[in-house]
Amino acid sequence: MITTTTPRRTARAAALLGALTIVVGTALGTLPAHADEPGAPPAATEAPKVDLILDGSGSMRTIDIQGKSRMEVAQQSISEVIDALPEETEFGIRTLGATYPGNDQKEGCKDTQQLYPVGKTNKVEAKTAVATVRPTGWTPIGIALRAAAQDLGTGPTTRRIVLITDGEDTCAPPDPCDVARELASQGIHLVVDTLGLAHDDKTRQQLICIANATGGTFTDVRSQDQLTERVKQLVERAQDTHTVAPAKVTGTDRCADAPVLSPGVYTDREKFSEHRVYRVPVKAGEELRASVSVTPDRAVARDYGVLLQATDTSGQELVRGSDAGSGRTDVASTGVRWSAAEDGDDDGDGSASASPSKGSGSGSGSKSTARTVCLVVSNSFAAQAGVQADPGLPLELTVDVAAASPAPDGPAMGLGRGWILLGVLTLAGLLAGLLFGWLARWRIAVWREN
Repeated sequence: MITTTTPRRTARAAALLGALTIVVGTALGTLPAHADEPGAPPAATEAPKVDLILDGSGSMRTIDIQGKSRMEVAQQSISEVIDALPEETEFGIRTLGATYPGNDQKEGCKDTQQLYPVGKTNKVEAKTAVATVRPTGWTPIGIALRAAAQDLGTGPTTRRIVLITDGEDTCAPPDPCDVARELASQGIHLVVDTLGLAHDDKTRQQLICIANATGGTFTDVRSQDQLTERVKQLVERAQDTHTVAPAKVTGTDRCADAPVLSPGVYTDREKFSEHRVYRVPVKAGEELRASVSVTPDRAVARDYGVLLQATDTSGQELVRGSDAGSGRTDVASTGVRWSAAEDGDDDGDGSASASPSKGSGSGSGSKSTARTVCLVVSNSFAAQAGVQADPGLPLELTVDVAAASPAPDGPAMGLGRGWILLGVLTLAGLLAGLLFGWLARWRIAVWREN
């Protein structure tokens, strides 16, 4: 029989273990942050929004994917995607060519319907709606894209359209490529990703054109699993967009007439193997922090690279960062940090020093209160044979200017911090040893009493 002292001992053990957890967690910085604490990531200002367009034209009856019709494959994949939808994502479904059964092409080319509205998703209702679609009519991709853009509305975040189809538009005009360019030019932060269930060159080229015009991606689907996984990826990617969409900017080929950027996130398009230049004012005592991502949204040659340089107005390099690879990737990115000298800091020759914080290179600057730094973005991507070079590759540039980071600590300071950490770890180890020793004695006492 266990004596009445057991609960007390258990409580004491739990209290000691809790105290040890707090000591170690505080020393090593492992305690979790709460959403309302300073430094916690801000809540999104708007939910991710995705509108899926499902081709319901007659050709979707074709049985050529793992013994199933194209429609069956699409419906099963969409059902699995709905089951896996993130709770915060607002999701909708639109069809094209799925309701008009007649032979009048003029009427058939008006056939696009909102199957499930964009918003919080009732998964049972959405899956039931998808299951009712039957391959019927024509393929009005252009008007379906315009309607899907209206479904998504406007706002500060990027919206995504995911188009699943097995053929090119049979209703142009409007040409779907022209519609995609039209939507991209409106500045409504819309990305169209296309997935092709058929593999003829005309369909592939049209879907690539639509995706390229909006900074989206094209996928040539060969199996149901591939379709399911790709749509899931695209839905999840909608959560990774900025809570405030990047501002559009157009870089130039030289610093003198480059756009001046303040801290923020910017988007541009850069041609293959092109240089784009932007200007950022940096005051003495401030640090420039910049990063760039270039997305190869079409088939590219295997060897590629992205380079970000900070230079002065004469072209002298201050610092650089680079990324390179030799295989297909979703994005290539790099970044730099560079600190302007404090007023009065000079090298003895009348010029203020400038200390790079990352990468190679060094620079010198004057004692002026503000200095123009030129950010040069270069890429060595090359398109594969038969791939369109226009429009350019989507580019995203992040710029921040903050108080300059302090100089690295000397050996004594670093050593001091090391001794403090060693002391904390020693204390934690001692407390852990005492705790486990006490628990062992307690277990022996309980065993004897029984």
